[in-house]
Amino acid sequence: MERVRHPGLASVIERNIATIARLRQEKVAQRTLEHRLADLLTLFSGSMLFVYLHAVWFALWIAANLGWLGIAPFDPYPFGLLTLIVSLEAIFLSTFVLISQNRQAALADQRADMDLQINLLTEYEVTRLLILVDRLAKRFEVLKSDDSELEELEQDVDPEELLAELDSAGKDADKPGRQSAQATDAKG
Repeated sequence: MERVRHPGLASVIERNIATIARLRQEKVAQRTLEHRLADLLTLFSGSMLFVYLHAVWFALWIAANLGWLGIAPFDPYPFGLLTLIVSLEAIFLSTFVLISQNRQAALADQRADMDLQINLLTEYEVTRLLILVDRLAKRFEVLKSDDSELEELEQDVDPEELLAELDSAGKDADKPGRQSAQATDAKG
């Protein structure tokens, strides 16, 4: 199907949207029968139709077993069979939901990895551009400034160092009394 060109979007954005849509369709088509079944059951069990059907089912079951419908009670002991059926259904439904969530989490991890790769590449390219622009500015004497922040920005970011620092900062923030010290440092 030919996509309609939107004048407000650059062609590269439209191309990226088409690529993302194609990749998503390919992932959907690659699902196994089990995953398709799990997704369908999860979709249905997460709908209001599912809630309505269960409300009607429970109401009829309870009414029938209380003798309100003129039927002899068929569920011995106060709704033991109903409890067993509902418990088994809950076990299977939660398993199907977990299967779908695991698949979605794997896709989210894959997208996050792609985002990280693109962000690292972008950071590298921007750093190189900063260096180039700074050299051009110095050569043509456009900018007469010794900006220490610019020197810092021209340094490559080491992802491992950054992650270690983020982990360290996260652990420090979890320690009691640490947040107030950080807040004081931020104000001062």
